[in-house]
Amino acid sequence: MIPRYELFDHTADIGIRAVAPSLPDLIEPCTAGLYAVIGTVAAAGDARPWRFEAAGDDEALLLRDYLAEVLLLFDTEHRRLTALNVAEFTPQHLCVTAGAQPVDARRSVLQREVKAVTYHALAIRPVEGGFEATLIVDI
Repeated sequence: MIPRYELFDHTADIGIRAVAPSLPDLIEPCTAGLYAVIGTVAAAGDARPWRFEAAGDDEALLLRDYLAEVLLLFDTEHRRLTALNVAEFTPQHLCVTAGAQPVDARRSVLQREVKAVTYHALAIRPVEGGFEATLIVDI
């Protein structure tokens, strides 16, 4: 299974559905899906190190919390994650490191403002060949 995502309409929001062969492999297509909802988010310039780490008891909640931090980084510091490295993703722990590069305003085409990554319809479930994540973003 090749990690990938698709966007789907959801009332006044947009959904992201991603599939991957493992939980750690879900991070990249979910992150790419979030940026795709925003538009074309190009990065340029020097990356600074970025790290997300959280513990819990539900992998879907950990994924939502991670994506909320990615959105916060974009909104507050105008940075896009590159070179993602998932050190661990289990139902109890998620640790991701990446480079946080400045968004290149000239090459980016921002189509939507994403207000939040919601809890509505949030799920990770096993599918043939791996896992599927479903999440809804409030636009």
